[in-house]
Amino acid sequence: MADQQQRVPEKQLPVVHRYITTHDADGKPTFETGVKEAVDFERTPMGGDLFLTYSGTEFPVAISHDSDLNTYKEHCIKKPESFMIPGGFISRYIDYHPGAPPLWHRTTTLDFGVVVEGQIQLELEGGEKRICKSLLFQYLLKKGDVAVQRGTNHAWSNPSKTEFARVFYVALDAKPAVVNGQELGESLGEVSHK
Repeated sequence: MADQQQRVPEKQLPVVHRYITTHDADGKPTFETGVKEAVDFERTPMGGDLFLTYSGTEFPVAISHDSDLNTYKEHCIKKPESFMIPGGFISRYIDYHPGAPPLWHRTTTLDFGVVVEGQIQLELEGGEKRICKSLLFQYLLKKGDVAVQRGTNHAWSNPSKTEFARVFYVALDAKPAVVNGQELGESLGEVSHK
């Protein structure tokens, strides 16, 4: 894995900043200063760099007395162990390494993925794909596109061999999908059509 990380080209993506609003002791709107604004991505062995932009343990979110903000600060120290927080939400950036292999997974979430930079492929377990390949007239997932992912087994991958792709996700906890009477729970690395 270290060899794979050494072969990852230098990332040429814009720097990301996160700005969180709150209220001061007098009730005046202000920016939170206890969470740094500059973003540090965490390199993973799965072919992507992650940044947890915000998270919470309940929905609707309790924002009084900075309850949600304190929860997020805890998550910045001890990262959530799963793709999702039961009963809550997660928002994150993922910078996909060029040519990184797809990671098959299914979560019990309703996800919104917005392509911010580059091109990304979304493949479903049945073999359907949305991919950006110029001049091949296939469906495109390119900068500005959004995918609404609803509990299907799927994989994201970056088709470029030289450029990073950046996607911003918001994931909301959901009840598991039921298909043909079978409840579909979370899965990681399993795919039936390959």
